[in-house]
Amino acid sequence: MKGIGASPGIAIGKALVIKKQANFVTGIPLETSDDVRREIQKFELAVTSATEEIRAIGGNQEFLEIQIELLQDEQIRADVVGKITADNKNANDAVIEVIEQALETFRNLKDEYFSARAADVQDAGNRILRHLNGSLSITPAVTEENTVIIAEDISPSDAITLDITKVTGIATQAGSRTSHAAIIAKARGIAAVVGCGTGLHSIKTNDPVIVDGTEGLVIVRPSQIILDEYIFLKEAFGKQAALLSSLKDVAATTTDGVTVKLLANISGADEMELSLSYGSEGSGLLRTELLFMGKDALPGEEEQFGFYKGIALKAMGRPVIVRTLDIGGDKQLPYFNLPAEQNPSLGYRAIRICLDRKDIFITQLRAILRASIFGDLRIMLPMISNVQEIRRAREILQEVKADLASAGVAFNKDIALGIMIEIPSAAVTADILAKEVDFFSIGTNDLCQYTLAVDRMNEQVKHLYDPFNPGVLRLIQHVVEQGDKYGIHTGMCGELAGDVSATLLLLGMGLREFSMSAASIPFVKNIILHNSVATAREICRKVMGMDSSQEIIHYLREEGKQ
Repeated sequence: MKGIGASPGIAIGKALVIKKQANFVTGIPLETSDDVRREIQKFELAVTSATEEIRAIGGNQEFLEIQIELLQDEQIRADVVGKITADNKNANDAVIEVIEQALETFRNLKDEYFSARAADVQDAGNRILRHLNGSLSITPAVTEENTVIIAEDISPSDAITLDITKVTGIATQAGSRTSHAAIIAKARGIAAVVGCGTGLHSIKTNDPVIVDGTEGLVIVRPSQIILDEYIFLKEAFGKQAALLSSLKDVAATTTDGVTVKLLANISGADEMELSLSYGSEGSGLLRTELLFMGKDALPGEEEQFGFYKGIALKAMGRPVIVRTLDIGGDKQLPYFNLPAEQNPSLGYRAIRICLDRKDIFITQLRAILRASIFGDLRIMLPMISNVQEIRRAREILQEVKADLASAGVAFNKDIALGIMIEIPSAAVTADILAKEVDFFSIGTNDLCQYTLAVDRMNEQVKHLYDPFNPGVLRLIQHVVEQGDKYGIHTGMCGELAGDVSATLLLLGMGLREFSMSAASIPFVKNIILHNSVATAREICRKVMGMDSSQEIIHYLREEGKQ
């Protein structure tokens, strides 16, 4: 079976199948006020029991805190009680409907990281439902070494109750590179393949299974020939992983003496800390949206200040590029009441909202500036399409600085201001924009989507999403060249930065800062350490003369084998 390689490595073991529990749909309406009162009490008792259960588990504090916050979410409670009282729904059906509505919000997000947070919402809902229906969790115990977990997805509950020490591999029907399964696997060095589809249903507990997290393959009941081949590959990968681990504190310097900065894309202080174990030199993208999601109101200045300060301290002097609020369109906040749009990707979002709602923008800027004295924080504006947006944002930043200075509040007066290059108009006019900012960061995910007019979440056209398209590559090269010409720093924080087949091409274009998933850093570093910029430039020259992505990808993969 083919899926998405979420965590590299080879796992060989016996399957342990985790089945999803049903939602106990009953459909019985309420008839009296006593029924209503009783169902509200049942719901509140289930929430209390679920919260106590979570607190008793112990273990990974991040997952526990997220679960407790969701279980006690005031908006979820209000919505459930509303369905019980106004729609005469029983507690079970009310919870199912409210959780499903919340899930839709997350599932529709086109940012892979935040759409993956649907697992947290689903898990909280399932936990409440289990207590409503008096049933226990059916997550089985891991009792044997070299167990391969087979599941629809790995929930937060699974993450904190499974004995991961005996798990050698994970394969899931659903999920993405940023799902819980992927996060757990990357953190523990477990091979994982996600998004395998319904083919996993054919696997039974105790079936012999191979999980190839590098190629994204799951092999069930392999022949002896295939098994022998993968035993050899597993040993070879283990030797390579040990070598890469030894490179953690080695600078990413080419054979001809050019040093490249490798950073991590993060969403919180815990990820900042984890990234350092992979050799990260800071963060090239701090997504701030998670701070605004899963709440019933905008976070205040103090809450935001604490969030940015915590990350700055974890970075210990390393740079952290803070992307200002990137909501709207596909990233809806339930309390923000944004209007529905026919084409949200091209709509009211990101910097457009911040410039329109100065109150939100100013609060975030104040918090970032106040936290800037605790580390090397930098500000990055998303979704920039023209120079006027930069100038207006800089004016607001100057106003905030003046207010803080007059109040005697300390902040970094020289904090760097940069922009994401993710809209073709920004890439084409990089020479104009370079005169206005301190740095560029190329967001290849949206740049590719907008350049090719492809919605990467649309099943019918997502196969056309192609970062190796010559048009996309020419825009990237133009941005890097203009950054160099005007003396400003250019980095990349899109998925392409962590794609090892693109490393030498990007290096040859002149890119000297890559920001990616932390687990990808050792692999990218290894390529840089064993090649020269001269070689990379020659590869770039050849690639830019090619006319199709198929030819480009084949050439780059063949070069990577040498």
